[in-house]
Amino acid sequence: MQTMMDTLSSYGWDLLDKTGEHLYISIAAIVLGVLVAVPLGILLTRIPSKAADRFISFVGILQTVPSLAILAFLMPFLGVGVVPAIIALFIYSVLPILRNTYTGVMEVNTSLKEAGKGMGMSTFEIIRKVELPLALPVIMSGIRFATVYLIGWATLAAFIGGGGLGDLIFDGLNLYKPELIVLGTVPATILALIANGLLSLLEKGLTPKALIK
Repeated sequence: MQTMMDTLSSYGWDLLDKTGEHLYISIAAIVLGVLVAVPLGILLTRIPSKAADRFISFVGILQTVPSLAILAFLMPFLGVGVVPAIIALFIYSVLPILRNTYTGVMEVNTSLKEAGKGMGMSTFEIIRKVELPLALPVIMSGIRFATVYLIGWATLAAFIGGGGLGDLIFDGLNLYKPELIVLGTVPATILALIANGLLSLLEKGLTPKALIK
């Protein structure tokens, strides 16, 4: 216990700095994921379902590639640092958001879409006023899953100099200091739990009251 307290005292400011870096790369990746995967998921609902399923399956294959392999692949093109770390995290964020967006929009009752058309709504208006509000709980579930996953995965960003709490974990492994590993692991776990709780509340708040039982 004393060793852990001494480590916390010595690395306190470094811990805050690494936590900030960890949040930055995680948030940047999830924002990119949302900006790409949500519109793409909506677009997939406008093409034949077989083609959409094949595309989602292809994206799913990317998820099976080991994370360190993705980082190693990006290094020759993007070097090391924050950028390749964010791009690698972004790749892993796409599938859950894309799949949930597609599923959420496809599950919207067809009669509601037809009612929108009957009211003279354009396709964009139907998406914005009918499909997205009703699909939002499912989309948020995908975003929540991706966020929690990325916060944990972001510890590997240290492998290519991306910073974050992974730096403390790697230092602990290299210096044979278990307390440093704990100092990096515990905050990352806490961040993931906090993100899950906050996004769960947001998911509930964005759910249309008519869908809340």
